[in-house]
Amino acid sequence: MAPNPLPQHPVSHKATLRLSAGRAVDMRLRLRITSGGLLAIGGLVSSILLSTAVLVGVATRHLPDRDPG
Repeated sequence: MAPNPLPQHPVSHKATLRLSAGRAVDMRLRLRITSGGLLAIGGLVSSILLSTAVLVGVATRHLPDRDPG
């Protein structure tokens, strides 16, 4: 019988961002995300951009003039 493999945690990507504006504002952001989470965020952003492009296209198209009957 083969030994049980050790459970593997998904590889996570890490990022740190520091923003400061003068002496009053100092912000720090730490982000840790897995590859699957990054792929999901990419899918969400692309679907939002595609739907926005469709809405802009529909809102700006010129409709033919109606005849009063």
